Amino acid sequence: MSKTSPQPPSAEANGVSVIYTQAHTSGLQQVPQLVPVSPAGGGKAVPPSRQGKKSSFVDRNSDEYRQRRERNNMAVKKSRLKSKQKAQDTLQRVNQLKEENERLEAKIKLLTKELSVLKDLFLEHAHNLADNVQPVGTEPPTANPDSSGQ
Repeated sequence: MSKTSPQPPSAEANGVSVIYTQAHTSGLQQVPQLVPVSPAGGGKAVPPSRQGKKSSFVDRNSDEYRQRRERNNMAVKKSRLKSKQKAQDTLQRVNQLKEENERLEAKIKLLTKELSVLKDLFLEHAHNLADNVQPVGTEPPTANPDSSGQ
């Protein structure tokens, strides 16, 4: 849908040509496209944000430069402090989770032991009940007061 404009491509020193294409069919906006001049690739395309920075000379004594450096230094300090704080928070959270894990494992051991004891009690009780139950159809021997051997 994008059409190439009638402007001839301009070759630059780094082997990249710029072709202007129309982003919309209305033709109101032109977007530069970086393409290699030679079919083999001929070099790397330079992003638009870095195109003018190589040739510009920076006066390191200017107020603007010093202000930019100060802002950058403060941003770097802030970023490093934030990173360090995040690492400390993560380490603290790891330690909390380790402690909680140890407590939960101890609780699991205690509950497993308690379950084992309760199972043993239950099985002993069930065994005692089974010994006291008579099969159906037989009567338990009862003591007859009349035939007590008198």
